[in-house]
This record gives sequence, C-alpha cells and structure tokens, in this order.
Amino acid sequence: MTTFPRPLVSVVIPTYGRPDLLERCLDAVMAQSLPASAYEVIVCDDGPSEAVDALVRRKSAGMPAGPALRYCAVRATQGPAGARNAGWQMALAPLIAFTDDDTVPTRDWLVNGLEAMKDGAGAAAGRIVMPLPERATDSQRDAARLQQAEFVTANCFVRVEALRAVGGFDERYTIAWREDSDLHFALLERGFEVIRADAAVVLHPLRDAPFAAGIGSQRKIMFDVLLYRKYPKLYRQRIRAHWPWLYLAISACLIVAAVSFLAGRHGLALAAALAWLLLSTFLFFRRLSGSAPTLRNLGELLLTTAVIPPLSIYWRLRGASRFGPALP
Repeated sequence: MTTFPRPLVSVVIPTYGRPDLLERCLDAVMAQSLPASAYEVIVCDDGPSEAVDALVRRKSAGMPAGPALRYCAVRATQGPAGARNAGWQMALAPLIAFTDDDTVPTRDWLVNGLEAMKDGAGAAAGRIVMPLPERATDSQRDAARLQQAEFVTANCFVRVEALRAVGGFDERYTIAWREDSDLHFALLERGFEVIRADAAVVLHPLRDAPFAAGIGSQRKIMFDVLLYRKYPKLYRQRIRAHWPWLYLAISACLIVAAVSFLAGRHGLALAAALAWLLLSTFLFFRRLSGSAPTLRNLGELLLTTAVIPPLSIYWRLRGASRFGPALP
C-alpha cells in the first residue's frame, strides 16, 4: 500500500455542542477509500467541551491504522468561520476539504475531490444531497435548497495558498450563513478558478427543527447585508438582484394600518389591513403549494407568514446599521 510522507488533504470539521452528529460524520470521514496516510482530520470545537475532546481521543485510539485525527479547541472566535480558519491554519496538507459535523460524506468523497482538483483549480464545490420525504414541509423544502447552492462549506475543497491569498474566512460571519459565499466571492475576485466536483458527494440528512424555527433564523439576513456590501456585483449576479419586494409590501401595509388606526384614520387603516391580508394570503398559499398538508405545517405556515416579512426587513435594517448602508 502506498504511504505518503505528509497528507495530501486535510479534512476540517467545525463543531459546536453536537457530539452525536459529529460521531456520525467522523465514522464516514475515517472510512474513506483514500489511503489513511493521505489525509488527516481536524475537528475544530467552537465551544470547547470535554465531550467532543473525549470523542476525538476515543475515535483516534479506536483506529490506530486510520488517518491522523486531531482536536482543535477554538477559543479566540465564535462561529464556524473562525473555527474553519483555526482548522486550515494548523493543517499539514496543501489542500483543505471542508465539511460540517451534521454531514455524512460518501466513501469516495476525498478521492473524487482530489481528482477534481488535480489540474490546479483554486477551489472546487462538491455536491450536497439532502433526501426529502415524499410530502415535505415548507421548512424542510427551504432547508433542502442547500442542494442548489453554488458553493457551500459543507462540501468544498480549497487550496491553502488560495486561503492565504484571500485571508481565509471573514470572521464577522458569526453564524453559519453566507460565510461560504463570502469565501467563494473572495476567491473569484482574486482570480482563482472555482470548479464543480459533482462526483464528490456529501449527504446532509435533514434534522428535526423546532416549531416555527424560521422566525429565529431571520437573524441570519444581517449577513446578506455584509456580503452585499463587500461584493455587490457578485451578489446581484449569483444570489439575488433586488429586495424581497413582497415582504416589503406586506410590512408597509402592516405599518400603514397600525399608524392610521392610531391616528384615527380608520378608513385608511382598514384598506391597508385588507391589503396586508390579501398579500399575506397570497404568500401563505405560495408557500403551502406542494408541501405537506399536516396540521403542524399549516400552523407553522400561518404563524411564520404573519411574522417573517416584517422581521426580515427589521434584520436587514439591523445589518445596515451594523455593517454599513448597503442593502441587498
């Protein structure tokens, strides 16, 4: 069997308080068809814990002939962007394979990723597979849109020299949202070739989400503002060109209705409230179309359709206040 003096690729996995999911991911990563001496695995613990440290030590001891498995306690930053930076900066290989702790890479993931990168591209985006039930809920369908993303850190390969050239991940992205697009755009602006590696497949099983989880996740929209502020042209070309006008119209009707009512202009308040109801009903049925007709899904859609439009606009304004005036 061929042995390598140093690894060809370093797998970097950020994690935060999910040792059960991490173990499933590590089982898949440690069982790659690539020779064990050709890769190493670095677990970047964004909330350093004894449970994750012990898991890494146990997995390493249980596979003495497997790839090198290292634990990195991340204390200087918070968020997956900072955790990934800590990981690639301690890597021994010239190529980094990024994935997440809730994925299950297929057995030939690394082999196919290396094959895609053999001609010298700066980075490659692998393929994400998120199996959906036959009648998925709206939230499940929304999560599965990750499969259509152009470049995601749940499955990508990036040369260390490219990461150094762009300064790695922007650590202002403190949650798992848009930090991968930011890296992608940074690579493109610096002239690095970013290719597809569709044979390098990572499964991303859906996880159970709390009821109306979409309300809390609106906070991530702040980071759309940061991405747009840094890369307005690429954002318009590759993500979306305009504001969510339907959300804006719904929010405007709601504000006009409330202000008019308080000012005693009840006719205008009623007209604005009716407009809000019509637009919200349209949005509700658009989201409901094709999704699971369960009571939970219907209730979740009713609540989130009412709450998300104004909340989405609020977080955009918060993002503008935090990162600058540019708004996507």
